[in-house]
Amino acid sequence: MQNPFKKMFSMQEKEQINPEHNAEQEEFDVNLANELDTDSQNDTIPAEDEAITALNKQLDDAKAKYLYLAADFENYKRHTARERVEMIQSAGKEIVAAMLPILDDFERAQKNGGLSDGMQLIHQKLINILRSKGLSAVNIKIGDSFNADTQEAVTEIPAATEELKGKIVDILEPGYQMGERMIRFAKVVVGK
Repeated sequence: MQNPFKKMFSMQEKEQINPEHNAEQEEFDVNLANELDTDSQNDTIPAEDEAITALNKQLDDAKAKYLYLAADFENYKRHTARERVEMIQSAGKEIVAAMLPILDDFERAQKNGGLSDGMQLIHQKLINILRSKGLSAVNIKIGDSFNADTQEAVTEIPAATEELKGKIVDILEPGYQMGERMIRFAKVVVGK
């Protein structure tokens, strides 16, 4: 910004305007011009500082938005990866659950001695295939405490002894799970 008071004249122009112009006057003019020039520079510094502050604020905002988007994207990737793993693990869940009544029929026939050698081989093969898909039986036995997380109480009967109150008296159907997920709750009779 040009200072309007800082107009420099050549010596001849100064002498034409004021023939008695001396060195003191010239020095005063130069000092006045310099003073005015530094004042105008000082006026622009706060404006420049404000502009720099505003730009720094915009930069900080942009950095914060970037970090938020990066974190959000990481959460999205983690969430979709977890969903994909769960989908793969439970992909055969419905098919396996549909085959459980067949497995129950095989086990009932085996308890009653109605399985031939060929049928026992088929039964064992079915068990092996279901295990390879992640199916496992819930481990319960008569006399265990009732657990609503893995068992379903079909009925309650009077307990023969005090020790069997709240305990499993009979197992009607075994329970099965795939990994940590229950496919079918064990159906039990509980003593009261």
